[in-house]
Amino acid sequence: MTSTPARRVLITGLTGQDGGYLAEQLLAGGDQVIGTVRRHPDGALEAAGLGHLNGRVALLRADLLDPASLRRAIDEAQPDEIYHLAAPTFVPDSWNDPTEVMAAVATGTATVLAGAGALGGHVRVLVASSSEVFSDAGVSPQSESSPMRPRSPYGVAKLAAHGLVGTLRARHDRFLVSAITFNHESPRRPERFLPRKVTAGVAAIAGGRAETLTLGDLAAVRDWSHARDVVAGMVLALRHETPADYVLASGVPHTVGDLVGAAFAAAGLERRVPDSSGGTRDRVEVDPRFVRPPERWPLIGDPSKARDQLGWRPQTSFEQLVGEMVEADLARLGVVRG
Repeated sequence: MTSTPARRVLITGLTGQDGGYLAEQLLAGGDQVIGTVRRHPDGALEAAGLGHLNGRVALLRADLLDPASLRRAIDEAQPDEIYHLAAPTFVPDSWNDPTEVMAAVATGTATVLAGAGALGGHVRVLVASSSEVFSDAGVSPQSESSPMRPRSPYGVAKLAAHGLVGTLRARHDRFLVSAITFNHESPRRPERFLPRKVTAGVAAIAGGRAETLTLGDLAAVRDWSHARDVVAGMVLALRHETPADYVLASGVPHTVGDLVGAAFAAAGLERRVPDSSGGTRDRVEVDPRFVRPPERWPLIGDPSKARDQLGWRPQTSFEQLVGEMVEADLARLGVVRG
């Protein structure tokens, strides 16, 4: 039995949450991994908490807003596969400067696809899309065939990138894949994202560093998966016999209240505690400024296609994901539980 030759794989945005997990998986499979970073490569892995990858991956500088740098990185890497993960990830920021997010996401994707095409038709490319392309889809859950009606500049930019993948794939018969990822988290997620805000906040309460956690609408619904599972789906999609687009999601809706409850349970804490009046108080406060109107069509993914065609199934449950994040945040604070 012959073994599969090692692939040269380029990951744009390797130091992001998904890039780190993807690099670990590819290295474990014997692939040669090259990654791009926005600034100088020196110290980039340590700054991202990925110091354990030092000496195992090569880094090249490339900025989404500098197309020439992207083309240079692709030319230098000479990859067999490209996972284009680099992109602005915090949706609210897209309202501040739609020009920049369109350039980074749409033009950046176009540059990557053109750079890969210049190397020849053998280069397979996966582009990370987003559930934000759906938003006002008129249906929930959403599948690959659901209407795409984004409601943010970020979603519009991701839809442009998604459309470009399909157009070039059909026109030139190239192996191009769009991975429509729904919310996916991990202990590596920055605290400005809600799940890490929750788990870090609960860990702070467990460590006696805070008394309450302030949030918005606890009834808001999302579809949360572990980033490690999502990148595993990306690899399956790019190494399938035929190129296609895939929704990568758990398919299971959870409210922010569910997230909060799972975090308190993982920390071994009660959400309600006695107060000075002899009653109880809630350790979670709702700030009306953070409460938005309810969504008519919650972003819940239908992963049937990925399950049926790729054999992909998330390995980490919602409760396990939240528990892993809480444990990591407790460790960061040096909290030792009895």
